[in-house]
Amino acid sequence: MKVVISVDMEGVCGVASWVQVSPPEFGGLVNAAEYQAARERMTLEAAAAAEGAFAGGATAVLVNDSHDTMRNLLPELLPEGVRFTSGNDKPLSMVQGVQEEGVGALLFVGYHARAGSVRGPLAHTWNGFIRNVRVNGRDTGEYGLNALVAGHYGVPVVFAAGDDVAMAEIQDELGEQVVCVAVKEGLSSFAALHLHPREAQRLIREGAEKAVRAAQDAKPYKTLWPARVELSFNHQARADQAGRVPGVERVDGVTVAYTSPDALHLFQSFRMLSKVAEVRLEG
Repeated sequence: MKVVISVDMEGVCGVASWVQVSPPEFGGLVNAAEYQAARERMTLEAAAAAEGAFAGGATAVLVNDSHDTMRNLLPELLPEGVRFTSGNDKPLSMVQGVQEEGVGALLFVGYHARAGSVRGPLAHTWNGFIRNVRVNGRDTGEYGLNALVAGHYGVPVVFAAGDDVAMAEIQDELGEQVVCVAVKEGLSSFAALHLHPREAQRLIREGAEKAVRAAQDAKPYKTLWPARVELSFNHQARADQAGRVPGVERVDGVTVAYTSPDALHLFQSFRMLSKVAEVRLEG
């Protein structure tokens, strides 16, 4: 059985500031050391999940860099035998690889809470200006969107690691079949109480092994189709632009909606509208 690991950075142990997760080209040299340390811990957590997946019976592991520029992983720190994906224009973005034949499980590492969550360190959904995503009346985050895409290809989410708020949201939406490891406790949007990084990596390794061993009994995440998606922004100007896209309905000042026949359409429409909404707010 092949396993895909989607690894983000905001949920990694030791991370509580945007400075730590911003590549130097976007934040200047002042944050270079903190970013380098965070990407190392990100890679080591991904490596721990890969080691656990192999121990749990995976025959192949693909690690997909899923943060920002998606050029964060330090490949030399990954265990031999894994493949890894990098680059930020991947067809399936954060879950690139789930479409491959033989993939039986998806693992989340470094995941964070959805936009608007209380106590979730660096809580957001996709970017800094999406206020909420709702699918068939249910608020969700990146984890839900990614789980739906994986479910489109028959792949279940079986494991997640990140902050405690995100882990609670994931289990609430995706179910108890997801083995969750909280590597830090959220104190506020920019503060957390962390485990020691090596302890976090050990727990991730153990949790991933347990999850992959039980993956054959896990069910892919689904919703009712066609699905209604509501996308709220932090400013009406963004909804102005998104609302002009054919097939998109303006719901209120900052919210648009559309209907999707399946998860792939839902996901790619979401990505497209997110890009359309990247507008200057100064006029």
